[in-house]
Amino acid sequence: MLRTGSVIDGKYKILSEIGHGGMSTVYLAINEKANKPWAVKEVRKIRNEDCEVMRQSLIAETDLLKRLRHPNLPSIADVIDHDGNFLIVMDYIEGNTLEKLISENGAQTQEDVVGWALQLCSVLEYLHSRPVPIIYRDMKPSNIMLRSDGSVVLIDFGTAREFKERSAADTICLGTQGYAAPEQFGGRGQTDARTDIYCLGATMYHLLTGHNPSKPPYEMYPITKWNNRLSSGLEQIILKCTQKNPDERFQDARSLRYALEHYHDFETQARCRYRRQLRMFLSAAVLSVLCTLAGRGFGVAAAARRSDAYRTVLEAARYTTNSATAVERYMEAVGIDAAREQAYHGYYDTVIEDGCFTDAEEEALLHLTMSRDKPLQCFAEKNQREYADFCFEMGSAYWYYYVHEESRQPNAVPWFETAMRCYEKDAEKAVEYRRSCLYVEIGSFYKKITAAQIDGSDAGMYGVYWEKLSDLKTLNDEMPDREMITLRMYREIVSRVAEYARYLRDDGISREDICGMLDDIERDMYRMEETATGTVRGEIESIRQIMDMADRMVCSSYQERE
Repeated sequence: MLRTGSVIDGKYKILSEIGHGGMSTVYLAINEKANKPWAVKEVRKIRNEDCEVMRQSLIAETDLLKRLRHPNLPSIADVIDHDGNFLIVMDYIEGNTLEKLISENGAQTQEDVVGWALQLCSVLEYLHSRPVPIIYRDMKPSNIMLRSDGSVVLIDFGTAREFKERSAADTICLGTQGYAAPEQFGGRGQTDARTDIYCLGATMYHLLTGHNPSKPPYEMYPITKWNNRLSSGLEQIILKCTQKNPDERFQDARSLRYALEHYHDFETQARCRYRRQLRMFLSAAVLSVLCTLAGRGFGVAAAARRSDAYRTVLEAARYTTNSATAVERYMEAVGIDAAREQAYHGYYDTVIEDGCFTDAEEEALLHLTMSRDKPLQCFAEKNQREYADFCFEMGSAYWYYYVHEESRQPNAVPWFETAMRCYEKDAEKAVEYRRSCLYVEIGSFYKKITAAQIDGSDAGMYGVYWEKLSDLKTLNDEMPDREMITLRMYREIVSRVAEYARYLRDDGISREDICGMLDDIERDMYRMEETATGTVRGEIESIRQIMDMADRMVCSSYQERE
């Protein structure tokens, strides 16, 4: 332990102790010649099983900080081996940690928290953009110092690591439970930039609510549960940051920073103002397009504004809980940039989310096909692969979710035909191409079968139809679609068995073949039930009721022939 008044390395005079932890003590020191204060972190070389981890952690911290230059990061002046201990001489940051601030004053204002988070996003952008990205991994209030001028400094790089592109997982699992992302505890891949996004989200949660996520109930609730005056937009941002699946978080600090800068745009009460701004943007965009004739620079600026507006509208659509409003926002995004795919796929996810593709939702789609701007044509020309995926999605939406059951297949087939043509020469989309072909062929059967039954030319059609239906299920077994689509495919198969059992028999389909298919479906549904939601359980129960009828019809039809 260093004594007050002692001089280290001939130039650093110890003035007082200002903090301590399990393996280290921090002192305030001064370089009397330069009249500059420094913080001296003394790390004791404890010889136990943790010594090597501590040593590696210390080396990592010092090596990293020596290479970094950022206004919200401390810099290191010296690393000294003194009396068997390590001494790290670094910038003295006058102020307190945010942890001390919360413990003394409770939850902080959302304006302050957003301001601090924006500074920390700047730090993360800097760290993650290094030639070898640096993942901090231990963002929490106790590691953030608040200066008197309101700026924050991220300290303690003991758990930071350089991102190894070819590494499947971290070597050592470090971080603070409650703030740490799930992948920091091993077995779930290596940490990356999205890990720091999670930690920052947990830190914002603590600062805004005063509830420490590393203490009971060990769960992060929506922040408005604790204070209903907090921003609903900020709530959605934190919820997205702290998703367990990294793919569902903000993918980088820049995206999070943008969301924080515009968090008011996500609030319900800001929608009217948002619409006015959007109209102003569209006017400015039109003028900008005209101005491109006078110089390319104007075109670049317009493109940047269009991209920003597109992201704003898209985020607003994702965060709204009202499906009609979400559809409206996605259509607005398409109007801003018809060639980008996110709005189209977001629209599809929204219309099938409740299991029902309604007339009102279809009306928005029809507007795209009839609009004078021809957004779908633009999408097809500039982004063919994503356009094909959207066509396949809309074919599925009509086939399995459309409210008018009698019109499902006739409306779905044209979308599948378009997807089929786009996929035909794309080797990476062979499965989607085959699926599209099967839907088109099955749809053709439904279109022709009634007339064929009337004129007596339907013999042989049912066997071919059964073959296509079986192929469709086989493809889905190999590469499963959404759970609800899978179940509705099963409903279609079981219903048609009940309806066409006798005709399938006459076309040479064996009883064993049909019963084997029904048994496979029952086994699949049994597996689904283990983790099923209420909606899925309801669908399974409905299919089982139809299956009872199908079993009776198969039994009756084949016994009759025998």
